[in-house]
Amino acid sequence: MHLSLEIPDEIANRLALSGGDLSRRALEGFALEELRAGRITETQLREMLELARIQLDGFLKAHEIYQDYTVEDFEEERQTLKRLIF
Repeated sequence: MHLSLEIPDEIANRLALSGGDLSRRALEGFALEELRAGRITETQLREMLELARIQLDGFLKAHEIYQDYTVEDFEEERQTLKRLIF
């Protein structure tokens, strides 16, 4: 789907001064907000932004979005590794 935004030229010119592609910045901002709201998954975010998995990790960290990793997650992984090793 193609989506267009209308913003006043004066504002667009000021935003463009900070560098980067405004269309890309708008897409990234929209996609991040949808991820934060739980309306898309990280896989869908990666697809929207056409990023490789490793790129997505860096992108999320740059925007201070970290995966929830609980003690229970750690324990589950520890038990799995224990079964695989022994």
